[in-house]
Amino acid sequence: MGNDRVIKASYYHGKNYKKRLHPPVPFSGFRESSGDAIIGEYNITPRALNIVNAWAIQRDPKLWDDPENFHPERFLNNSNVVFKGQHFQLIPFGAGRRGCPGVSLAIITIELALASLIYEFNWKLSNGVKGETLDVEETWGITVGRKYPLIVIATPTI
Repeated sequence: MGNDRVIKASYYHGKNYKKRLHPPVPFSGFRESSGDAIIGEYNITPRALNIVNAWAIQRDPKLWDDPENFHPERFLNNSNVVFKGQHFQLIPFGAGRRGCPGVSLAIITIELALASLIYEFNWKLSNGVKGETLDVEETWGITVGRKYPLIVIATPTI
């Protein structure tokens, strides 16, 4: 790693598994139904307030094998699942007319920032922790976060 490296867009494109583990927010905002609807076994009445639990959908055993454990290969083998709201089993930015209007800007910004950090630094976990034993348990709030902070050591590549 050094000055001769180039950050390529292909590094991130198609790697949807990186966007699956922790949705940015567990629930969508409140929505009011405009008319009668039946969703699964539920009758939705007009003007009912609804909220979508994206966290639960992304861990639904009807949609995912072994949903509580993170398996990147499920996205590598099923790359047609898009996280921008076209496939309802993976909706970190919402879907439809009420989906996040800034999703494209957010993804480009996050990918560029992360690629820059990867380019400029070599990273390792602190205190001899191995990636295989890293605790990724979540904590709940307005956003979904890590229960235990991630402590890493960054050394410049230059």
